[in-house]
Amino acid sequence: MIHTDVSRIFDQGTVVFPDHKEDINKKSWYTPPGWVGVSLKDIITGKDTGGAFSYHLVRITRHCEVPSHVHDTEWEWNVILNGNGSFVIKEKETQVAIGETYVTPPGISHTVKAGNSDLVITATFVPALG
Repeated sequence: MIHTDVSRIFDQGTVVFPDHKEDINKKSWYTPPGWVGVSLKDIITGKDTGGAFSYHLVRITRHCEVPSHVHDTEWEWNVILNGNGSFVIKEKETQVAIGETYVTPPGISHTVKAGNSDLVITATFVPALG
């Protein structure tokens, strides 16, 4: 199976709202404090949806990780767009690759690890991250 870097399509696309469009390419990547090798891009925020959901791109440099953390009230749904790695949920590690998804309920600790290539995922939160 041949894989294209789907993450570039999402990174450079457009978000279409009922009354306007936003160029995703103009949105900035940032690194949360203490998250070495991890970059986030907020595509749709809680402000855009009245707090209903938020949608983000996450880039994890090979052999780096999103450290263990918990979302108190948000469900999280992730889609692997590029690369490989693993998700650790409740201390159970599962290998993941392009096209796979995972869901984390509120209150469950989880870690995301990039394997031998950069890992790019989408992260959708319901309700939106605060």
